[in-house]
Amino acid sequence: MAKEREQKKLMFGLIRNYSAELKLLLTTLFLLCSVATFLQLIPSRFTISASDLRVCISRVSQVVTSTPPSTSNTFISHLTTTTTTLSPPPPPPPQENITQNGILKRVFNPYGSASYNFITMGAYRGGFNTFAIIGISSKPLHLYSKPTYECKWEQTMNSNETITKPFSTVGYKILPDWGYGRVYTVVIVNCTFSEHVNTDNKGGKLVLLASTSGGGDRNYNITDKFEVLTEQPGTLDMSVFTSKPKYDYLYCGSSLYGNLNPQRVREWIAYHVKFFGPRSHFVIHDAGGVHEKVLEVLKPWMDLGYVTLQDIRDQERFDGYYHNQFMVVNDCLHRYKFMAKWMFFFDVDEYIYVPPKSTIKTVLDSLEEYNQFTIEQMPMISKVCHSDDYGKTYRKWGFEKLVYKDVKKGIRRDRKYAVQPRSLFATGVHMSQNLEGKTTHKTEGKIKYFHYHGTIAERRESCKMFVKSKQVTYDKNPYELDTTMRDIAGVIKKFELKMIGSSLQKTRQ
Repeated sequence: MAKEREQKKLMFGLIRNYSAELKLLLTTLFLLCSVATFLQLIPSRFTISASDLRVCISRVSQVVTSTPPSTSNTFISHLTTTTTTLSPPPPPPPQENITQNGILKRVFNPYGSASYNFITMGAYRGGFNTFAIIGISSKPLHLYSKPTYECKWEQTMNSNETITKPFSTVGYKILPDWGYGRVYTVVIVNCTFSEHVNTDNKGGKLVLLASTSGGGDRNYNITDKFEVLTEQPGTLDMSVFTSKPKYDYLYCGSSLYGNLNPQRVREWIAYHVKFFGPRSHFVIHDAGGVHEKVLEVLKPWMDLGYVTLQDIRDQERFDGYYHNQFMVVNDCLHRYKFMAKWMFFFDVDEYIYVPPKSTIKTVLDSLEEYNQFTIEQMPMISKVCHSDDYGKTYRKWGFEKLVYKDVKKGIRRDRKYAVQPRSLFATGVHMSQNLEGKTTHKTEGKIKYFHYHGTIAERRESCKMFVKSKQVTYDKNPYELDTTMRDIAGVIKKFELKMIGSSLQKTRQ
């Protein structure tokens, strides 16, 4: 009996402790039973299908918000906007049918979008009445159709002023990538108005209307209208177009990507800061190649004001040629157009050189009458080193130990170039074809560049073969000993130590 009393006490205790939960459970069971009873009373002809639910849901007003992608402080993006729209139910797609003539009429229903009409990287003033818009666009659209552009300048108006009609002009497009584009091709839109704009410095905005002109679907001429540039009131300085530029020499770098060798980058930037001097600047574009160790060797020069590093990794979303290289160099051209007397275009495995009795200033002074000149290449082999360096290569800089030049004759080698940027409308990788003024290629003996191809992406020791002779044949190519760059390595090392101290002395490949 005592045992039964203990069991009853335990049961009553459990009920008392969980009374709230039991009430909720019983109420839920009651509601479920009620619903089941109600459903049995509904006529069988009344049904609710999944398609009915979809129609019902589609008629509900939807708020669609698109959020812009993250960008760096230098990559100018106008790719997305925030919009609020009401979405009616889409009409049913047309169906194929038999015509009166007994012909089966087929239909073609488009869905989605293969590529964007226009993707902007930047837009810049080129003078009192002219602008340049830099971006990429669908390559098939430009290859097989004739898209058009219209530029409008909308002046900022105060509340008590009469609204004036926007200035408008036809946008002239330039395709500077020589057909190398992939899904996207580079497009530079030049907007030149018949009169000066924003002369009162009240501000305004440049708007681009990009029309497909039936490209992609001949039934439609789709026009996208978007703002590409805004000038806030009181911010326009017209003197920049006529005053002396801030720099004598500015470097516009191509897209850097991959697993770059930080030691090679260290050597390259130290050499060229010394070569170009204190009135020079370097714009470097990170497409994924500036990892932590590369940033470490650039940061001291950034702190001294010699280097601007731009994060352009977002452009990898859009399938253009070579990490959108042509778009990047054109953006650099127009962004810094009025900040430099001369602008150079070459890569980070290439070293500009002038003979010992010359300086970069004397050479460019002799080329002053030209708006563009190209630079001959001196290719160096990246695998053969001199036997004197055997066992010591890890202490040598790249251009110090790679001393054999390619002397094969009868072949055309790529050239790099420099320009007076104010005369250019657009540019390329190896030269510009869109400029006013003269170009010369006759610069032999005045200026050249040493090219250490592939070394920038090699993280291991470059020297694979050591030789003692002045001539060597490797992989059926003839090479000769050339110690031009080796002889000045010590000067560059001392210069780096003087400028930034010993912080990079332990940099590894």
